[in-house]
Amino acid sequence: MTMQKGRRKFTGEEKMVILRRHLAEKVPVSDVCDEVGIHPTLFYRWQKELFENGAAAFARRCPGGMREADLPSLHDGCTELQRIMV
Repeated sequence: MTMQKGRRKFTGEEKMVILRRHLAEKVPVSDVCDEVGIHPTLFYRWQKELFENGAAAFARRCPGGMREADLPSLHDGCTELQRIMV
């Protein structure tokens, strides 16, 4: 009887540490992947997600934790609600 290994789950912090090894410390991708036991394709997928969503780390936050970018859609929703209620 063989036991199957489940997929490993990496937290966002773990992914950042792994990506930082290559991006900041200049460790080759192949070495980083070998160290943590992941396929380079997964590494490059995480890197792509970081670059595509990295702006969120710099987004200004409003009181209550909302992002400034969310305000126009919130305003539109309030305007629509006011229109319906009148």
